[in-house]
Amino acid sequence: MLTHVDENGHAAMVDVTDKAVTERIAVASGRITVGEEAFTAILEGNVPKGDVFACARIAGIMAAKKTSDLIPLCHPLALTKVAVEFTPLKEEYAIECRSTAKLSGRTGVEMEALTAVSVALLTIYDMCKAINKRMEISEIRLEEKDGGKSGHFIRQTP
Repeated sequence: MLTHVDENGHAAMVDVTDKAVTERIAVASGRITVGEEAFTAILEGNVPKGDVFACARIAGIMAAKKTSDLIPLCHPLALTKVAVEFTPLKEEYAIECRSTAKLSGRTGVEMEALTAVSVALLTIYDMCKAINKRMEISEIRLEEKDGGKSGHFIRQTP
């Protein structure tokens, strides 16, 4: 049964009224390959638009809070935590982004964690596009989720 379709086949928000309130957490990740020049500028704090990590972190957090405005049929959620972290990957001239979203509620926070990563990486692109227009965003994915009826999920490495 499709959960986002009503009895008439129309798009509908899932009714979560009868679901139990549980602690829910989701972790998502992604990366942007920026090239050597942009990578060096980011780490040295020489990007003309400012502190790339600070700006991208705030953008990711703000995006998680606005997920229901961006993704049709997502429930607006009272998030209790959103964290966005970055790891420079020197060998690849890339930045890995990892986001954690948490709440106590009736529905999961996977979309919020994924949205935070997506917008944080887009912000890095925007801040560095004057240095390199060939940057590539990739591997945005759910790493882990817990809480609710479907239980605990951890992405297995192949």
